[in-house]
This record gives sequence, C-alpha cells and structure tokens, in this order.
Amino acid sequence: MNLEKQLKLPIFEIVQQVADDMKIETYVVGGWVRDVILRRESKDVDIVCVGSGIELAKNVAKKIGKHSKVSIFKNFGTAMVNYYEGDTNWQIEFVGARKESYSRDSRNPIVEDGTLEEDQNRRDFTINAMQYL
Repeated sequence: MNLEKQLKLPIFEIVQQVADDMKIETYVVGGWVRDVILRRESKDVDIVCVGSGIELAKNVAKKIGKHSKVSIFKNFGTAMVNYYEGDTNWQIEFVGARKESYSRDSRNPIVEDGTLEEDQNRRDFTINAMQYL
C-alpha cells in the first residue's frame, strides 16, 4: 500500500477538508504511518493537530454524518471517531498538540496545550514520533 494513495481515501479527505475549514495544521502520526510503510492494513489512525483535537473530531463526525460516532475523553484532551465505511470500521483518535509533565506521586500526566515540536518531544523516539503532513 502506497502512503500517498492511502491518504486519498475518503476519511483522510474529510479530515483534510475539515482541518482546512478550521485553518489548523493536522498530521497523521504513529502506528498507522508505520503500518502503511510496512504494507500492513490498519484502520486505527492517530491525528494530531495544532489546535483542539476535540473540536476537530466533532467537526469531522458532523461532516461524516450518520455513519460516525464521536467519543470525547476530556481529561486527556482527546476524542475518537468511529467511522463506518461499508464493512470497514475506522477508529480515528484526535488530539491537539500538547505537552505533558508528571508529578512524582502519579503516573497520570498533567496535560497542557503545546506546539507541534513539544508534542513530538513528549513521544518516545520510536514509531510514535513518526508523522506525515
């Protein structure tokens, strides 16, 4: 599977249209990028945007219409859209670029808005740091 070809699938065109309308930078990150490069099929997509991932997810779900369902995880500033295209169930997680810090007595992160660079820096330096514009 070719990355450029995969990014022309309807779900990515919808995300791009909504992001363009909202005037926010949006990137596909992590495991989906890896899977396409390795020619593995994947319907689990992570999207990071410089702005509100929750608002982007809501607007994407609205554009998709009845074939989608959005779940919001406000504590972490993320949202997931389940999108059904025929027999295919896409799970797309949206997050705004963020920075995280931890207190000594907790494993849960303190999440704050951040830049794309800060978002990339918080990821481990493996596949999770891979992005595609």
